[in-house]
Amino acid sequence: MHQDILKKINQPLVLMGYMGSGKTSIGKKISKILNINFFDLDELIEKNYDRSVKNIFNDFGEIEFRKKERAVLQKIISKKKLYVLSLGGGTPCYFDNIELISKKTDLTIFLKPKIEQLSKKLFKKKSKRPIIKDVKTEKKMIEFISKHMLERIHYYNMAKHHICYDLNDKMDACNKIIKILNKNCF
Repeated sequence: MHQDILKKINQPLVLMGYMGSGKTSIGKKISKILNINFFDLDELIEKNYDRSVKNIFNDFGEIEFRKKERAVLQKIISKKKLYVLSLGGGTPCYFDNIELISKKTDLTIFLKPKIEQLSKKLFKKKSKRPIIKDVKTEKKMIEFISKHMLERIHYYNMAKHHICYDLNDKMDACNKIIKILNKNCF
């Protein structure tokens, strides 16, 4: 069944959404299900610049990070292969990144878990995330994410497909992506 999908898809599958929304873990699962390559934009940036995203943020600031992110995005999106690409949470929101992506593929998916689940997950891992490292309580995390999502939602909504799912059930998200692929291919 998945081989039929692959014969008809000739463009990348791009996952976007807020940090912690499962883009990488879902992307890896989908790439295994479909037996195609998976790329995580943050990992590509780290390899390309031989530094962690956190260190790039800390040492150079967000604007310089976004420039580096854009350069790596242009490089990967220009590939003509079939692959799954997980974006960073802010990637679609800077420069004309969302337009660049949309010109390359119709298979853009906005992953939308519940904010409460996302807040709980991110609060536990905030030390690894430069923009939320100083949030003091889970309640403040919900407030921060809600406000930040309002600033970014315009860009996320430009994704052709939107998936709401339970953050604890990533296979549900994968199944919804397979349904989208089936609809778009047949």
